[in-house]
Amino acid sequence: MAVSSAMDPWDQRLNDELVDALGSQVAELEFIGTGALMAGLAAAVDSARYWQEPDETDELLLRPSVRAALGPVANALARPLAELWSPDSAALDRQRFVQWTDERRTQPPSLTGAAQKLAQWKASALADERQAADRPKDPAAHWSGRWWSTPALSDLVSTSRSLPGLGAAKLMLVEDSIGWKSALVWPLAPAAGSRIYEISDSTAWTDLVARYPLDVSLSKRHDWWRTTGFDVPWLMPDWSAVATAYDGVHLTVRGYLTTAGRYLAVGRSGTVLAGWNPDETYWLNDVLRPGAAPSEWQSDHSQPPQWVTATKP
Repeated sequence: MAVSSAMDPWDQRLNDELVDALGSQVAELEFIGTGALMAGLAAAVDSARYWQEPDETDELLLRPSVRAALGPVANALARPLAELWSPDSAALDRQRFVQWTDERRTQPPSLTGAAQKLAQWKASALADERQAADRPKDPAAHWSGRWWSTPALSDLVSTSRSLPGLGAAKLMLVEDSIGWKSALVWPLAPAAGSRIYEISDSTAWTDLVARYPLDVSLSKRHDWWRTTGFDVPWLMPDWSAVATAYDGVHLTVRGYLTTAGRYLAVGRSGTVLAGWNPDETYWLNDVLRPGAAPSEWQSDHSQPPQWVTATKP
């Protein structure tokens, strides 16, 4: 049920209608088809944002009676979700790199140089934190910065699994997507024995942050206050340190649904898992090898888009 900007999330009638609608659909959800399940998940992922306050829909879904009605919905979807994402851990034999090609074709993914990329990422993150000392101390000030907690903009390779009829999960599951319509999907194979850390729930994320903490209190203050309402010291993983113990870090679909966007305590500090797509694995060491030739994929203009293998002339 969509809520337009003209709707008041505190309207009791609207609240009651949504609760009734959710209750009437629960029995049918256990038998939901794969297409509808992926469409719903894709729409939820695409609406994610970590740089602004909750909107009207968010406020409505946070109301106690609506949250209570959503519990049976989550339980009903647990089985079909588990069947679609089996195993929920990284499917190492089906890893795919998505290369968006709307504007131009680029070279194959670079599978070397991870250590240098992480060193540059760490230097940039520390510089950003130092520069953020000059930003307003008021968390409500109109300021935005690097809100993600992934090693984004590091040029590290990230992958997702292939699914039946879909070259890679990332073709559909992208946070705040910009509407790409064409892509190359490259099969990649991690070396035998690659060490994978699974973010399967919120505890797995906070444990990782606690073991390899990086203080980002100043650079994340404004964005993470807007999305969570908390003004605390902030931590995220130091990905260069994580790489000493793990070759890849995989966010499971369950981990995404239970963790992304929430304020989570790490001692007296807080953290947010932000900017990480469901089923995405970031590769922190040079363990990937090229597989078969890439396949071409195109999407239509539906919402969410439907991806099909491009027809060769």
